[in-house]
Amino acid sequence: MSYLVLKALHISFMVTWFAGLFYLPRLFVYHALADDSISRERFKIMERKLYYGIMTPGALLTIIFGAWMWLGFGISGAWLIWKLALVAALVIYHIYCGKLLSDFKHDRNRHGHVFYRWLNEIPVVILFAVVLLVVLKPG
Repeated sequence: MSYLVLKALHISFMVTWFAGLFYLPRLFVYHALADDSISRERFKIMERKLYYGIMTPGALLTIIFGAWMWLGFGISGAWLIWKLALVAALVIYHIYCGKLLSDFKHDRNRHGHVFYRWLNEIPVVILFAVVLLVVLKPG
């Protein structure tokens, strides 16, 4: 597979992953505010489908195509080390969102809507940093 095709696939699945990373904490905001069982059950379904149907496949395919480009085409540089560190942080964030999803699933949420509003900002900062690294390739 050509480098440009891999790059296009990597970017496409990264967009899919980030769509979920941006939306899931927003669902958590509304879920934390929900005061009736019908709404809470609806949020549980939406969160589960987003996490397992969109976010996790997007994350895995982003990482697979990124690793393929890195290992298959010898991409290197200091910028890449920083990018990989940020991707690792994003994977940890993704897993933490899965833990929060499990807490909501079992009616064990311990956070208010403000916590989830702040949590929603983490992937924004990481995305901004990764794009700057990839475009500018410092070091």
